[in-house]
Amino acid sequence: MLTLILPDEISSLIIEALLKSGSREVGGILMAEHTGVNEFTIRDITVQKRGAFASFFRKIEDALGRLNNFFDKAYHDYSRFNYLGEWHSHPSFEPIPSPKDDQSMFQIVQDVSVGANFAVLLIVKLNATSTMIGTAHTYFPDGNKARALTPTIRST
Repeated sequence: MLTLILPDEISSLIIEALLKSGSREVGGILMAEHTGVNEFTIRDITVQKRGAFASFFRKIEDALGRLNNFFDKAYHDYSRFNYLGEWHSHPSFEPIPSPKDDQSMFQIVQDVSVGANFAVLLIVKLNATSTMIGTAHTYFPDGNKARALTPTIRST
């Protein structure tokens, strides 16, 4: 099972995006460092504001510059630092993947040009006390999906 760590600064970026987007979905990509056996720490994200009430539209073209900068800073050490997956909000629904979310993530991991062994989908929302809650799921090219451990928010 995969463990996903969200450092305070990443959590703050996501919470800020959630507050700004209100009832509209928001999201982006996750860039991470492989920090242990089946453990990944999110080191950067993009925030794209293309969401509607019950959908989020991500265009990879909008994230490529940020992803390339991430790779440059990591000296292109792809075995340690890489694209991990996607994140988006479900402000009006439970933070679990919809059938459309599942379909989108399977398209990513089954695209041979992407070359991913897996990808993570983090879905978040704010609860009544404005605390971020969420779930993370790992998608595999063979069509399997596994829930990751509840995302851990901690200082690193």
